[in-house]
Amino acid sequence: MAIDSFGEFLSILDKRGELTQISTTIATELEITEIADREMKKPDGGKALLFNSPSINGSASTLSLAINTMGSHRRMAIALGRGSVDEAVKDLESIMHAKPPASFTEAIKLLGSALELRHAKPKQVSNGACKEIIEDPRDFSGNSAELPTLSNLPIQKCWPKDGGRFITLPCVVTQDPDTGARNVGMYRMQVFDSQTTGMHWQLQKVAARHGKQYYNQGKRMPVSVFLGGDPVYPFCATAPLPDGLDEFLLAGYLRGKSVPLIKCETNDLQVPANADIVIEGYVDPTEELRDEGPFGDHTGYYTLPDKYPAFHITTITRRSDAVYPSTIVGQPPMEDFYMGSASVKIFMPIFRMNFPEIIDIALPAEGVFHNLVFVSIKKTYPMQAYKIMHGLWGMGQMMFSKYIVVVDDDVDVHNTSEVLFRIGANTDPQRDTVFTRGPSDVLDHATPEVAMGSKMGIDATKKLSGEGFKREWPPIIKMDKTIQNKVDEILGK
Repeated sequence: MAIDSFGEFLSILDKRGELTQISTTIATELEITEIADREMKKPDGGKALLFNSPSINGSASTLSLAINTMGSHRRMAIALGRGSVDEAVKDLESIMHAKPPASFTEAIKLLGSALELRHAKPKQVSNGACKEIIEDPRDFSGNSAELPTLSNLPIQKCWPKDGGRFITLPCVVTQDPDTGARNVGMYRMQVFDSQTTGMHWQLQKVAARHGKQYYNQGKRMPVSVFLGGDPVYPFCATAPLPDGLDEFLLAGYLRGKSVPLIKCETNDLQVPANADIVIEGYVDPTEELRDEGPFGDHTGYYTLPDKYPAFHITTITRRSDAVYPSTIVGQPPMEDFYMGSASVKIFMPIFRMNFPEIIDIALPAEGVFHNLVFVSIKKTYPMQAYKIMHGLWGMGQMMFSKYIVVVDDDVDVHNTSEVLFRIGANTDPQRDTVFTRGPSDVLDHATPEVAMGSKMGIDATKKLSGEGFKREWPPIIKMDKTIQNKVDEILGK
């Protein structure tokens, strides 16, 4: 189901009892964070929040602020236009595993899949709601009228030690200067002043690679940022897509309708025509990097200041009914846990294409995304768990995973207690643990060096004789199914 504005998404949430509106004037500095954090810590992620009167430095904003909109499995499914995230997984699996049709009926089904993929391709449009209001672009001759300003946006200062206000849910569009390949990523943006922000793209990210190419060529780098529109956009911006796969293509597939793209006003980049807010600008390679941070990060700790490029704003456009979408990160569970869980599920078919023995993968909230990974497999030969560990470390953003625990297929990896039980029961620390080194998350403060650290794999599967286990492996204690059914009848279940 395609959603054409963030306001439409909020209306759907409201009708389904998933939204709480707050009309009281609430400060964007810390107060919204405290309310949102309490909501996110509630069972199943609480509700989405819409602040109708957020204040900036004591003055009410003309825009409402929405937060925690994807902070539950239910709302994440709504954002994907499905009854559940599993439905999206099944749709993707059906296309990836499509075989030549053996009958007319199968041919019709395959044709339907092909049409879905055709509609996924982005389309170019000449106008869109994102340009209903256009702030005067900067006149580089110095004879400019009013400059575009961030001061009107209800941008939060999230945590007490933050270096300032941060845009936390931006979809950042960049382009390879040589190939023209587009990337949509999500990188926080610290507000330096009303026309300038930081651009926190880390060294392993695609946008940082694009930036380096522009730096090497000595050319100004065009950058456009959009917020809102279909909620599938920020999900796709954070998804661990294979390098070179267009995020707008994935968005089109998930929403069942092409993403309408419109050319920006002050650069040649394209953004969704149905976005709520668009911030256009550039990064200048001749400028010195600027201190960015501290920032209360998804690690649960503050990311300390570091050097990042400055983003200069050339114009801001928006819908007349624009809503400012935001999020916060911090000690889990937070909204990002549900987005990360959906990403893992959506890309499970890709994992299984490489490793068909994988049954399920979970990223527990305590692991703040990729620090802790639980994997269940159908084990059929010795050392298979180690194959899975090393294989996953070699796949995209899984390279950042610090701990990978592999268990048997009868374990529910979404039940952390059950996984911990298997670690305690099924492992010999010396025999079943492997250490290696590799790239790490730039935001990980615990590594001995920035972006480099160690990893640990734990084999918590049943051991086979070929793995040096010379005793008989005991059966796990389970009640007979017949007795369970009989007792269910007795208890009236």
